[in-house]
Amino acid sequence: GMMEVLPDRCVPIAKRELLYMGAVGIVCWLGGIIFIDRKRTHDAISTMAEAAHTMLSQDVRVWVFPEGTRNHSGSMLPFKRGAFHLAVQAQVPVVPIVISSYQHFYSKRERRFTAGQCVIQVLPPLPTRGMGTADVPALTERVRTHMLAAFDALSAELR
Repeated sequence: GMMEVLPDRCVPIAKRELLYMGAVGIVCWLGGIIFIDRKRTHDAISTMAEAAHTMLSQDVRVWVFPEGTRNHSGSMLPFKRGAFHLAVQAQVPVVPIVISSYQHFYSKRERRFTAGQCVIQVLPPLPTRGMGTADVPALTERVRTHMLAAFDALSAELR
């Protein structure tokens, strides 16, 4: 689904562990994915600062999964704040993209992966111009609230 809506000059951010997953890691590295070492906070912050600089100097967009890990619960996990710090630091808008639940065709616990559909919705951008570090918690919650409402509506649409 992500490849269907990925804009030009956009790179995803992924956990560093993916780099060591054989062919998947090689493909990710060749694709220009930015890897974050979540276990080393200082390194992660440094990588995000570098990403903010690249976003501004080279007109690159960054795709971040704010939950921080794959979610199998059928809802949304609380968001990590790194993506929002990045947006505020770069003073770029947050463009939330919501993908409906895939519970009806994929379950890791049940080892089920069958045919199914997801709906993708791009929500209106939320500006960060003029925001600072102190605004990040409220921005994070505002984005999550908008995304959760859209997620619930999209998922209900498919039931």
